[in-house]
Amino acid sequence: MKALLKHRELILVAAIAVLIGLISLRFPAFIAPRNMVRVFDDTSILAILALGQMLVILTRCIDLSMAANLALCGMVMAMLNAAFPGIPMPLLLAVGISLGAGLGAINGLLVWKLDIPSIVVTLGTMTIFRGSIFLLSSGQWVNAHQMSDAFKALPRAVMLGLPVSSWIAIAVIGLFVLLMSRTPLGRSFYAVGVNPTASVYTGIDVGRTRFFAFTIAGAVAGLAGYLWVARYAVAYVDIAGGFELQIIAACVIGGISIAGGIGTVGGAVLGALFLGVVNNALPVINVSPFAQMAISGAVIVIAVIFNARNERKKGRIILKKAEKAEVAP
Repeated sequence: MKALLKHRELILVAAIAVLIGLISLRFPAFIAPRNMVRVFDDTSILAILALGQMLVILTRCIDLSMAANLALCGMVMAMLNAAFPGIPMPLLLAVGISLGAGLGAINGLLVWKLDIPSIVVTLGTMTIFRGSIFLLSSGQWVNAHQMSDAFKALPRAVMLGLPVSSWIAIAVIGLFVLLMSRTPLGRSFYAVGVNPTASVYTGIDVGRTRFFAFTIAGAVAGLAGYLWVARYAVAYVDIAGGFELQIIAACVIGGISIAGGIGTVGGAVLGALFLGVVNNALPVINVSPFAQMAISGAVIVIAVIFNARNERKKGRIILKKAEKAEVAP
């Protein structure tokens, strides 16, 4: 039993199952397959963004600009589609993802080359990106009637029982699993987070690794920008306002250590799913929006405390092993 409790993913799966079970006791329709598909689809954007944030956090950094990046890329794609509805969707997606990657690369370069703390850099770029949306759009909205049918229809189209947006999220999850488990870059993210100094001696460029983390996070934010504006069929200045906190919360709940070096793709996705279930369940049982905020905040605090306790225990184990090694003849 103790071994099971050490795995955050198993705990989250159990917590999600218990939460769904409790809600279904009062509202049996909540557990219906169609509703579960909707819950997963509602969470798909958060899961994609949490994976990008995971890379940044693993390297002992943080990106507060992901939601603003999403908003700027979404607005650019919506405006391009409204002005030139004949642009093929693959090209439009490539523009959005490239723009997001470029914005993420700016964060990465500032952290890498100028050695500025990531929280300061991304707090600044978050404001710049939001301001750029207003300047670009003159504060005007891009509404559903201005978007082409193809632009709006793609994420909502259903394939094999799931919306395309859900399949996109599944594809991104698969790519991140391969990145983290099968590539030197994925292993570098962990190495930099565990010990940046030791990483240098193994030939890993810490600054370059962090640059790639920010760039990839920006790319997924660009992709999420399209999914957001197409799903809700509207683009405006405050798209995803405050969503950066949800992204970070998903990572923390999923066991991604703010201190870096600890976390998994499964943990980030399950953290997002946990929040998705909570966000969908609380309105069903008539919990007020203010109470929802309080509950979400409490969950985050509990997750942070849980992470901190686990990390302290690991530190103590390492110290005890070192002490035993020194005492042994």
